[in-house]
Amino acid sequence: MTRQDVREITVPAELGQVPQVRAFIHDYVAALGLGEEDRVKIELSLHEICVNIALYAYPEGRPGEMTVRVWRDGGDLFIEVCDQGAPFDPVRKKDPDLRLKLRCGTPGGLGVYFYKTLMDGLSYRRSRGRNVLTLRKAL
Repeated sequence: MTRQDVREITVPAELGQVPQVRAFIHDYVAALGLGEEDRVKIELSLHEICVNIALYAYPEGRPGEMTVRVWRDGGDLFIEVCDQGAPFDPVRKKDPDLRLKLRCGTPGGLGVYFYKTLMDGLSYRRSRGRNVLTLRKAL
């Protein structure tokens, strides 16, 4: 793997920090000259992941952090999101029954489905007590 133009940001795993992470990824992908559709897919995916980390990764009262690392490799963009929260593998999460969700009208629960379908690749590993989620988008 030949990582090019690697950038990283670490912030507290709090909802109030999500706009800072979105601005970080927005600036990176804007500099690549990606089309609006791809930029929106990337930003929405990262937004959903960061919100889930802020809401669910750490027990209440235990502060934590999330780190986002982004780089290019050949014709792909990679985004790696790490946290030290509870283990969670979104790759194994079963896709929701969209018809049932529509009939029931229950809000929420689609974030993982969104980023699994909006990105071109997704992998997860647990390493040294950290969740490491890597997303890939073809450029």
